[in-house]
Amino acid sequence: MKLIMLGTGNAMALFCYNTCFVLTNERGSLLVDGGGGNGLLKQLDLAGISYRDLHTIYVTHQHLDHLMGIVWLVRCIGMDVKNGKDFGSYTIYAHRKLCVVLDGICRSLLPKEYPKAIGSGRLQIIPVRDMEEAELLGCRTVFFDIRSTKMDQFGFRMDYEPGKALVCCGDEPLQEHCFSLAEGADFLLHEAFCLKADEPVYHAYEKHHSTVEDACRLGEQLHVKNLLLYHTEDDHLKDRRRLYTAEGQKVYTGHLIVPDDLDTIEL
Repeated sequence: MKLIMLGTGNAMALFCYNTCFVLTNERGSLLVDGGGGNGLLKQLDLAGISYRDLHTIYVTHQHLDHLMGIVWLVRCIGMDVKNGKDFGSYTIYAHRKLCVVLDGICRSLLPKEYPKAIGSGRLQIIPVRDMEEAELLGCRTVFFDIRSTKMDQFGFRMDYEPGKALVCCGDEPLQEHCFSLAEGADFLLHEAFCLKADEPVYHAYEKHHSTVEDACRLGEQLHVKNLLLYHTEDDHLKDRRRLYTAEGQKVYTGHLIVPDDLDTIEL
């Protein structure tokens, strides 16, 4: 299994793409979130990934910086259907309310090709429930409600190899009711909005986000083997890896990963 970071930035990032990524193995590729627009298509191209190979898609929540790239992806799929090109079927997973929102946006903004793709069975939007299981990329995957106080948001745990697990909790801090899902995980993907000293500048807590130190303390508490930090500010982009690693390693003894856009991580 490989993880390709298409984007690592928060909603207002200008110098890197919004946080989204692809998981890929011999069974296929899974896109998680889509960033805020058609920049997704550029990031996929730079990563050497065809959108036509992304037959499984998961959307954590309906903020613009996670959802709107998916709308552009749906447009591309719809155009293929219109032009008689058959590259297989596509499935989008999301919580129930988000499925309704995504379907409504696509019907309102996209040409007739979208309903045709839905009607032909080439594109399905599947609602998932809290603690529901599914098989994605041949791996047991559990979806979970992070109980956000802003809007509904779901993460997931994927058992990607026997005895190995990856946990993604969207773009808000992992809450205590989910700790058992992440305890001892091989990889935890967690947001880190900014450095601790910069919290008064970026107002991470007001926006329901974590600092690097917060995320790393949690990774240490949960005995996570590899902690990957994303959804960050981009004012320190040139030095982000060095600065975030230095702060994180003061409280976290596992392997800390601070990726840049388009980095590939072997799981």
